[in-house]
Order: sequence, then structure tokens, then C-alpha cells
Amino acid sequence: MKKYTKKMMSFFTVAMMIILAACSNTDAADTSSADNSSKDTLYVGVTNSMGNLSPINASSVSTRWVQRFYFDTLLEMTSPLEFEPKLAESFETTDNQNYTIKLNPDAVWTDGTPITAEDVVFTLNLFANPEVETIGLYLTELEGVDSSGKLESGTEIPNLVAVDDTTVTFKTKRPLDPNYVKEMIGTNILIQPKHVVESVPLDELAGSEVFTNPSVTSGPYKFVKYAQDSYLELEANDTYYRGVPKIPNVFIRIMSGTNLATELQTGGATMNASGGIGEISISDIETMQNVDGLSVNLQPAWTNQFVYYNNEKFDQNIRLAMSHAVNRDTIVDNLLKGNAEVTNGPYTAASPYMDEDLDPIAYDPEKAKEYIAKSNYDMNDPIELMVPTGNKVREQSANLIEQDLEAVGFTVEQITYDFPTTLEKARSGDYDLYLGGIAVPVDPDLASYFGSTGSSNYSQIENAEIDALLEKGKAETDSTKRKEIYDDFQLMLQEQSPMLPLYSQNDIVIKNDSLNGGINEYWAGSLYNIQDWTLE
Repeated sequence: MKKYTKKMMSFFTVAMMIILAACSNTDAADTSSADNSSKDTLYVGVTNSMGNLSPINASSVSTRWVQRFYFDTLLEMTSPLEFEPKLAESFETTDNQNYTIKLNPDAVWTDGTPITAEDVVFTLNLFANPEVETIGLYLTELEGVDSSGKLESGTEIPNLVAVDDTTVTFKTKRPLDPNYVKEMIGTNILIQPKHVVESVPLDELAGSEVFTNPSVTSGPYKFVKYAQDSYLELEANDTYYRGVPKIPNVFIRIMSGTNLATELQTGGATMNASGGIGEISISDIETMQNVDGLSVNLQPAWTNQFVYYNNEKFDQNIRLAMSHAVNRDTIVDNLLKGNAEVTNGPYTAASPYMDEDLDPIAYDPEKAKEYIAKSNYDMNDPIELMVPTGNKVREQSANLIEQDLEAVGFTVEQITYDFPTTLEKARSGDYDLYLGGIAVPVDPDLASYFGSTGSSNYSQIENAEIDALLEKGKAETDSTKRKEIYDDFQLMLQEQSPMLPLYSQNDIVIKNDSLNGGINEYWAGSLYNIQDWTLE
């Protein structure tokens, strides 16, 4: 108990974050409409292309992050488990089951239409509609919604009510930790304008201009233009209810890590996005630290990298064999120069729910061979290792992983695709081994990734015991008891070995000294006060 309390206290000093730490590096193309010397424009460097811009179905961390410039959520988590109002002035419960949301009466869409309770109810029902493809299991605990986050029947969530223009009420299936509800519903769902979106047929939403080129938004900035794999242009929302942004324009530029380092030095980028979506190479850190006018900080991250095993193809013995065969210390020491931690499970050291007493699976080639001997797996069958392009460390780690697996008798062939392609293949289970990552949320519920019906269950896990622990953990309202449940969950994951946790790389946060603002220690809450950022 003492140890856990200490962990909780230290937790508020570390960094975090979104969906998957994706990677798809491309050099920024023409941004000639912007003047890089202007004090009126913030240039943000990212190394991950945004791809799908749907505010209800975008899975990449980079997309989810940039959307927060122009769409608001109900709440913002500015530091772990510390919630601040955005569209919702308050988000309250007296019994941990019945909730009341009071909206900011001054909030308006960029076309001048008030943001109302009807917009909130419409958006939540849209997420829950079985005919609409969405990302995230944010609504699974609402009445009438199943474990996949979709309505069991009908098109409206029971007991979700727009009481008046600024009041929404809803009910969960059972009492829950309010922080879980606030994070899932309050901070993850980008509220949509009912009067715009409802006119689009459901089967046309994904590719509709209301999502790909939105003209009616709610955030501090307005969407101007997205040049695929090049840049996203934004301009200040002069009707923003929390104050007109002091920096009139934002260019989010997509480029390689090498180009990002150069642009930061020359002033072509004011800051990097960090958070696993805007990183320079490890070899450039020292150089950047010696550049006058730049601030460089290294901070713990919530992103975690894995080798995902296809559980439908590999039995438990083979999965454990591969886990013992990979030397993760070599990856951290040689490729990351110690700027990372070898992880023991899905959580990183930033999370209070990481079990500090659980050692990572040991590198032990002889034990790997023992597990191979217990299996009937045909070792002559080639194994494809699927690697997303763009993240150089991940690409290099694939070479080391291939060597380690072949050293114990496996035959491995690497295949590479761009990030959207690998993600689609991972979702459908069309791979043998897959190198990918996630951004661990503050709340420990990871049913999206490791539950049988999870939308991001890349390992194709169908394990009743794991499902039962995840369900038990979500239902528990006492934080100490939740910690015990998720300790059991981590141990079970290690014993079942549906995937191999690799490493969590520290965030590299770089900004020009002319910027008053930027990335916070808690990465996910960094944009909360962006309207107050200034350039000197």
C-alpha cells in the first residue's frame, strides 16, 4: 500500500500519451503560402502523416492530436487525472452512475450556431450507431451499449438526454470510477455539429467533406487546408469561446526526422510535436542541445512499442519462445543510446498501474529453444515480420529482432508497408509478426487493445480469462483494488505472451525560445491553453 501511494504521488510528474504511436515519415512539400519568419505563424513539425481525418474514426495518434486544434472535447486532462472544462463547464455525478454535463453557454460553432446539448447527444449516438465505423471503446459502459461500443438495438442510447440547451444527462450500466468516465467520454470524443453532419448519409460519412475538409468546427483554430503528406494549415477562430488565439496561423508540417532537426535549427519549425509523432533521431539530440535559441527536454513517455504475435497462428509455446529469443536491451542500448526503458507489459513507468515487481521477460535463447521443443510448430515455415516504414529506430530494431529469432531456429522474412497499410493489415489479422505501438491512456483499461472485441486487438486475442480481468478492472471503483486487478492482468499477459513489449522511448521536446507555450510535461494536455501561446 505504501509503495502504491508513493507511485501515485510520483505519477503526476511524468508525461503521457493517444492510440497507437504511429509512424509514416514524409518530407514536407510546398508550404509557400506561409512565411517562416512571421511572428504570426506557429510552425509545428510532425513526422507522422495524418492520413484519415475523420473525427470519429481516426486511429493514428498524429491525427487525433491535430484534430484538437479545431475540434473541442467536453473536458481536457491537463495532468494525469486532473480534468479542466472545455465545452463542458461541469461534468458531475453524485452516485458514480448518473452523470450531468453542463455546457459552456458561450460556446459556438465557427458558423455562429450555438453548441448545444443536442450536439453532444447526436455525437454520442453517432459513435454508438452500429452502421457507423468509429474508433475507441469509449461508450461501452453506457446503458444499451455492448462491449464493442455499439448499440444493442435502435439508434439512440437509453437515458442519454438533452434536458435543455446546455444540459446533458446519461447513465452508466453500473457505478464506475468517475475518472474513467471523464477520460473515456469527456476527453476522447470530439463533439460534432449536428446541423451539419446529420445531413450526410451514414454510409458516406467517412469520405465526406464535413470530415475531410470541415468548415464548421469548435476549437481554437479553424481548418483551412490539408495537403496530403505535406502540411495542415489552420487559422485562428475569432469566435472561440475561451478566447481568440494570440497566434493567428498554424502550419503543421509533415517531414522526416532528419528534416525536422534541420528545420528546427533554421527556424523553419517553431517546435516539434513530440509525443512519438514528431521526433528527431537519437543521433541528433546532442547537436540540438548545442543550438542557441532552442530548448531541448527529454521526458518519460506513455508510448510503448511491441512485437505483436498473430495468436491465431502461433501457440503459447511459440509465442513464449519468441519472447525469450529477443534481446531488448540491445535495442535500447545500441539503437536508443539508453534513451528508453525495456517495458514489462503494456504500461510504461509513467503509469501508476505498471507493476514494478514484475520483471520483463528475460532474454534467454536456451529457454526459447525449450519452448520450441514443446510445440508442434513447423520451424521450416517462414515467418513474415511486418514493419511500418518511417520510424528509423523501429526499422533498425526489426533487423535485430530478425537476427535473434533466426538464432534460435526461426526463419524470418521482413516485409514493409506504409503505416496506413500495416495498420489495416494488423486490424484484420493479415500478418505473422507486426511491429507497432500504442499510447497508453491514464486509465488502465486496455480492452480496446487486448479484449476479444477490442477495435485495436491486433494480436487477435480471444482469451476468456483476460476478458474477465479487464471487465473486473473496469467495474471496480476503488483505485487500490483496481491496481491489484491490473497487476493480475499484467502477469497474465506475460504468461500468455500474446505480444512482446519492447521499449518505451523518452519524448524529445524541442521548441524555439521565441515561443511562449509549447509541449507540457503531460503531453496529452499540451494544447489546452494554446489560445494563450505567443511568439516574441
